[in-house]
Amino acid sequence: MPRHPAGGPAAYATNQGLQRFARGLRLALLIALAGLFLIPFYLLVRNGLATEADITGTGWTFFPDSLHWDNLRELFDDSSVPMPHALWNSAVIAVLTTTGTLLLASLAGYGLARIAYPYANHVFYAFLVTLMIPSAVTFVPSFVLVSSLGWISTLRGLIIPTLFSAFAVFLFRQYFLGFPRELEDAARVDGLGHWRTYWRIVVPTTRPVFAAVGAIVFIGSWNSFLWPLVIGQDRDAWTVQVVLATFTTAQTINLHELFIAAAVSILPLLVVFLLLQRHIVAGAERSGIDE
Repeated sequence: MPRHPAGGPAAYATNQGLQRFARGLRLALLIALAGLFLIPFYLLVRNGLATEADITGTGWTFFPDSLHWDNLRELFDDSSVPMPHALWNSAVIAVLTTTGTLLLASLAGYGLARIAYPYANHVFYAFLVTLMIPSAVTFVPSFVLVSSLGWISTLRGLIIPTLFSAFAVFLFRQYFLGFPRELEDAARVDGLGHWRTYWRIVVPTTRPVFAAVGAIVFIGSWNSFLWPLVIGQDRDAWTVQVVLATFTTAQTINLHELFIAAAVSILPLLVVFLLLQRHIVAGAERSGIDE
C-alpha cells in the first residue's frame, strides 16, 4: 500500500493528479513537435505525387484527388537528369568517405589517447584549431590542389580531400580516454603491440562509437553539395545533391520532379538514421561531447 505524504489522502491524490497532468502535457508537446518535424516529409510526398497545377494552384488539398505515381517513373526516365547514376555516385562516395574517415580518425584518436609521446597535447590542440577555421578559407586552396593533380570529375577528387575530419578525431579521442585500460594491459601481456591491440581488442569492443561517427559522416557526405558541384563538372560525376539543383534553373522550375527526387534522395538517410539513431546518442554521450 503506498505511503501517503504529509497532508493525508487528499494531498496524495492531488500530487498524483499533478503528475498525470505533467505527463500528459509532455506527451502532447512531443506529439506536436513530432508533427512539426514530419511536415517537410509530408510536403515532399504530397508534392512529389502531384501535378504542377496541384502544387502551384490557389486551392490547397491535403492530398491531390489522384496520386501520380508515374512521376517516379518519369524521374528515372528523364534523359536530361542522370538520377540513377547520381544515386550510385552518392552511395559510392558516402560509403568510401565514411570508411576512410573512420579508419583515419579512429587511428588518430587512439594514438592521441593512448600513445604517450612529447607534445601530444599540443598536437591535439592543433587538431581542435582546425575546427575553428571556416571551410571557405580552405576551399580555394583545396580546389587548386585537386585541379593540379588532375582529379577534377573523378572519385579521387570527390573523396580523398574529405577523408580527414578533426571532429571525428575529437570524438574518438574522447571515447578512447574512457576505454578500460585493463583490456589493453591484458593484450600487452599476451604480447600484442599498439597496432594489434587496436585491431583485435579496441575496434571489436567500440562498435557503438564507430556506428555513431559513421552515421554522422555518412549523412554529411550524402548531403554535401558545394564540393561535388565544383569538382564533379562532368555529368558522369554528378551526385544526388547536384542533380536536385538542376531542376531549378533560370528558365524552368520542374517542381513535381524536384519534390519526388528529394523524397527519393532522403530514403537512404532515413534508413541509416533509423538503424543507428541510438548509437548516435550513445556515442555522443560516451565521447564526452557535452563536457
